[in-house]
Amino acid sequence: MIKARKLVHEYIRRDEEGNVESITTALDHIDLDVKPGEFIAILGHNGSGKSTLAKHINALLTASEGSLVVDGKDVSVEENIFPVRQSAGMVFQNPDNQIIASVVEEDVGFGPENIGVPTGEIWQRVEESLRAVGMLKYRSHSPNKLSGGQKQRVAIAGVMAMQPRCIVLDEPTAMLDPDGRKDVIRTAHELNRKAGVTILLITHYMEEVVDADRVFVMDRGKVVMQGTPREIFSQVGKLREYRLDVPQITILADMLRQSGVDVPLGVLRREELVDAILKAAQI
Repeated sequence: MIKARKLVHEYIRRDEEGNVESITTALDHIDLDVKPGEFIAILGHNGSGKSTLAKHINALLTASEGSLVVDGKDVSVEENIFPVRQSAGMVFQNPDNQIIASVVEEDVGFGPENIGVPTGEIWQRVEESLRAVGMLKYRSHSPNKLSGGQKQRVAIAGVMAMQPRCIVLDEPTAMLDPDGRKDVIRTAHELNRKAGVTILLITHYMEEVVDADRVFVMDRGKVVMQGTPREIFSQVGKLREYRLDVPQITILADMLRQSGVDVPLGVLRREELVDAILKAAQI
């Protein structure tokens, strides 16, 4: 679905006369492979390059070097830009920046209308998309009266209605409360599981990635770690070197292990830790 090879992006700052003042390398020779139907999480602290990578996948930025292919299309070819954006939809951090209509169903239908979907099919897609994210009963509501989590689900429905093969979620829960975050992540997993949509979740909340198929960790424009969530979270010390938090359950399991309790590496959930403790105590 996505194939990046030696992808580089440089932000160039110039003075008023056009002379180069500074060059910041946001992506530093990134290699990335994502298969259709995968749920991928990309972690990294602020400034690690993860949002720049997301914008490349949606053809919002042009690479300085290297190549990127999305759904078989080279994003550097100008005539591929529109098809790439149809294949890979994007949900941004702030849903208010993505919602433009005064009624929920009109907002969800805006994308399909712009890509030339027939009117009858638009309303069918609107209904299916709102049902998929659990927002069908709010179809006639004003987005202004929705909670942050509900707005983000409407934004996801708007992307879904365009029927992309991949959805990139760029820190979609950063502005939400814990309940809103859970709703949005649950919705993303349901789309992945039921509709087979490839999901790229970009986040810095560790708890959101425990159910991903694979995790990529970025630091200073490079992919510095990759593996399953269990493989990644078994390396608590290394994650802290990259200024990343670790799920509280994983930290507790690591502390118990260092204290001599026989607890396995990479514990991700409370139930796993309870079972390990009971087993260690032979209860």
